[in-house]
Amino acid sequence: MPEFCLIRYGLIPEVARFPVLEGRSLSWGDRVVIRTPRGLELGMALEQVRATKETDLSESGFEIDRLATEADEKDATRLRAEAQVAFDEWLTRIAEWQLDLELIDLEWTLDRQKLILYVLTGRGPDSTKLALFAATQGVAVDVLPVTAEGLMVPQAASGGGGCGSGGCGCHDE
Repeated sequence: MPEFCLIRYGLIPEVARFPVLEGRSLSWGDRVVIRTPRGLELGMALEQVRATKETDLSESGFEIDRLATEADEKDATRLRAEAQVAFDEWLTRIAEWQLDLELIDLEWTLDRQKLILYVLTGRGPDSTKLALFAATQGVAVDVLPVTAEGLMVPQAASGGGGCGSGGCGCHDE
């Protein structure tokens, strides 16, 4: 049976199962570069587990690329600083676009291919509008709604069509 590693990633942490290549072992706290549907990101290994049933690894969209290097860590620090500088710019855009949501944080993927905007709001039209308006600025974004309970996880069969559910198109590659 395939082995997986639970890996935590993202500023507002998510945890997902990542397939572990045969012969590779990860320990708690190992920093890794991972591929998610958003792009390359840094993550931290939590626990290696065996699958309880056969799983099609090619469909997961999650992959461990490598152990993180010092250069990866430096890139992540540089990108975090860029995101902090861009925060006020995004606050201004959101106000100009008259969106009813509050930006609480943002981060770049390690490959700088996507900007992830964390917003305090429910899934709804303003989350979708933010993603669409950002796209008109030439920026590939994921808008991730956050509530007091934490990150709103997309539901596979929600049918709601709002941002985060996959229906808005802002989560498509």
